[in-house]
Amino acid sequence: MRAQLGGVTKGFGAHVVLDDVTLTIGPRSRLGLVGPNGVGKSTLLRLLGGLEQPDAGSIKWDPPTLAVGYLPQERDARPGETLLAYLARRTGVSQAERELEARSAALAKGEDAGSKYDAALERFLHLGAGDFEPRARSVCAELGLRAGLERPTVGLSGGERARAALAAILLSRFDVFLLDEPTNDLDFDGLARLERFLDGLEAGLVVVSHDRAFLDRTVTRIAEIDPWKHGVREWTGGWSEYEAARNAARRSAYAAYDQAQERQRDLRELLAKRRTEARGKGASLGKATGGADRRATHALQTKVAQTARLLERNELPEKPFEPWELQLELRAGDRPSDLVVRLEGAIAVRGAFSLGPIDLDVQPGERVAITGPNGSCKSTLLEMLLGELPLTGGRRLLGKRTVIGVLEQARTVDDDVSLLDLFSRRTGRRSDEARTLLAKFGLGADHVLRQATSLSPG
Repeated sequence: MRAQLGGVTKGFGAHVVLDDVTLTIGPRSRLGLVGPNGVGKSTLLRLLGGLEQPDAGSIKWDPPTLAVGYLPQERDARPGETLLAYLARRTGVSQAERELEARSAALAKGEDAGSKYDAALERFLHLGAGDFEPRARSVCAELGLRAGLERPTVGLSGGERARAALAAILLSRFDVFLLDEPTNDLDFDGLARLERFLDGLEAGLVVVSHDRAFLDRTVTRIAEIDPWKHGVREWTGGWSEYEAARNAARRSAYAAYDQAQERQRDLRELLAKRRTEARGKGASLGKATGGADRRATHALQTKVAQTARLLERNELPEKPFEPWELQLELRAGDRPSDLVVRLEGAIAVRGAFSLGPIDLDVQPGERVAITGPNGSCKSTLLEMLLGELPLTGGRRLLGKRTVIGVLEQARTVDDDVSLLDLFSRRTGRRSDEARTLLAKFGLGADHVLRQATSLSPG
C-alpha cells in the first residue's frame, strides 16, 4: 500500500508552488516535510490526500481504496457542530457513514450493485466507524475532555481545542497519515501521547512540523521543499542528521562555486595575456624574415584559441541560493520602569472556575515562561496580567512606563480587508514600506492584495 506523487507541478495563478515533485509513501514510512512558511507544505499534503489536483504529473494510490487521511493544522470549529461530529469529520468516519447509508438505500431500491455496498461497508469498518462513539468517549476522557461529546466545539477553549485535535489523531485508522503541524499548542503530556501513537503506527506518515526535537524523535526521512526551485529533496534521518547533511552540502556547493569563479578569473587573465603576446608577435611578424618567428606567432595564436575554448567550457555552476534571514530582537523600552507588572493575591473568576490567589512579580529584563497542561488557564493568567480580565480579589500593579505588546494565540480579521491594508493598519507602515517588509517574508504582489482571511496559515 502506497501513495505516490510522480513529477507533480502545482501553482496558483502565476505563482508556482511545487515543480516536478516525486515522492513515495509506503507502510511504516516516516517522512518529515520541512521548509519556510508559505513554501507549499500544506499544498503537498493536500495533493497526496487527493484534495488538490496537480497542473502536471500524477497522483497514485495503491490500492485505489487506500485510506489516506489529511488532518490540517486549522482546527475549524463549525457553528452547531458537536465535539463528536467534529471528531467523526476529522477521522473520515462521518463521510464513511454517509457513503454506507447512500449505498444501503440504493441497494434496497435495486439501484446499486452489491459490490459498491461491500466496498462502502469495508471502508466503514476499516476506519473504525462501527464502535466510534464509545472509542471517542474513552479517548476524550483520557485527554481530560470531560464536558461531553455533545458539547459545541465553538465553545471550547484554546487548550480544549488542542486536545480535541489530538483526540482526532488518536482515533484515526488511516493507511497513510498526513499531519499538518500536529504539535501546535500541545502540552507536554499531549506531545508524549502523540509520539507514542505515531511510534506504534503501521501506517505511513507524512508530518509537517517546525518542532525539531519532535522530528528527531518521530521521522526517519526529511523532505525539504526548495523555496527557490520549488522542488523536493530527500534526506535520510531526522532533523539533526538532515541539518548536518544539508549544511555540508551547502558548504560544498559554495566551495565549488567559489572554485569555479576563481578558475574563470585565472582563465580570463591568461587569455588576456596571451592575446597581448599574440598581438605583439603579429606586429613584429612583418619585419621577420625567418620561419622561426612565424612558427612562434602561430603557436601563440593556437594557445589563445585553446584558452578561449577552456574559458567557454568552464561554465559557472548555479550560484547557491542565499535566503533572507530574520533576525528578531526583543528590546526593552527606552526607559524601563523599575516594575513591569505585579499581581498581589490576585483572584479571577471565569464561569464556575476561579483562579488564584496569585502573587507574581515581573521585573525589567526578565523572561518568564508560563507552563501547564492544556486547559489549566495559562491564557487566563495572561489576561489577568494584561488587565483584560477583572479581578475579584487582590490587585494588579502596572509600572508607570510599562508599554505592553500582545501576540495572541488566535487572531481574527475582517473578511473584506486585504493583507496590505491590514498590515499597514496594525503596524502604522506606509503602503510601500509594508510591501517591502511583506516581500521579505515571501508575501509578494500576488499575496498582498488578497483578502487576509484567504491566506494559508503559513
